[in-house]
Amino acid sequence: MTRGLVIGESLIDIVGDDEHVGGSPLNVAVGLARLGRDVDFLTHIADDSRGRLIAEYIKSSGAQLVSGSMTAARTPTAAATIADDGSATYNFDLDWQLSGTPEVAQPLFVHTGSIAAVREPGCLAVAALLDAYRVSATVALDPNVRPSLITNRELARQRIEHLVERSDIVKVSDEDLRWIDPDHAPDHTARTWLALGPAIVAVTMGEQGARAFCAAGEAHVAAKRVPVVDTIGAGDAFMVGLLDALWEMDLLGGDRRAALAGIRLDELTAVFEAAGLVSALTVGRAGADLPDRAALRSIAH
Repeated sequence: MTRGLVIGESLIDIVGDDEHVGGSPLNVAVGLARLGRDVDFLTHIADDSRGRLIAEYIKSSGAQLVSGSMTAARTPTAAATIADDGSATYNFDLDWQLSGTPEVAQPLFVHTGSIAAVREPGCLAVAALLDAYRVSATVALDPNVRPSLITNRELARQRIEHLVERSDIVKVSDEDLRWIDPDHAPDHTARTWLALGPAIVAVTMGEQGARAFCAAGEAHVAAKRVPVVDTIGAGDAFMVGLLDALWEMDLLGGDRRAALAGIRLDELTAVFEAAGLVSALTVGRAGADLPDRAALRSIAH
């Protein structure tokens, strides 16, 4: 088990007259591949011009598109509106489906989230795949809520909590936590989620940094101060840094579940520092343009 598996949507982000390859799970797969990690990506796109653009983008990053990913009627799109502070809102045209078991080797970890975690009918297949892989793989989740695509809020919340219970690593924004549980502060919800089973709950807070929650305690990691072009892919980049650092520490894989659960707070803080660095490099670039290993090394020194 030397490869990661990412499951989820990929699409074309339309920003004004420009089109960019996007999708939260795609960003995670591409980001890890750019750091030299071996990653398979299972998605649902069409064999059309936009779908082929996505497929080439994935290939050029070094990630592997899983067979059967190009069976959609049309490739999904998300029309983005960028606010003055660099934040983005989206209008989606997306169909999410999966069928069958991916033709991949048993993964070291499986990551999913965003639209793939809650949108029918594909979300049902995603949940089943996570249950199947969980025996031997670390499970990572980023809910990355898209309210404009959710018609039944309570059902979406239930599905997210169901996945949290089966996850080892959860990364979530404070904004998402306020949507998921508006009656409680984000830290309260994060602690509740930690009690459900994950070894790590990471709460990102934009320019306020991130909060780390694990069995050993809690910590706050400040955000890197960098000029922000836009925040597209910032949370995905943090997830990439999180998984990459834990991979480097040999804490991924079902046989390392106990070791991951026993991570020390100083170790987790170092992991969050590394994740914050990947995110900082990404917000300094237009679109979700995640860094490679060379870029990380240059800023780290």
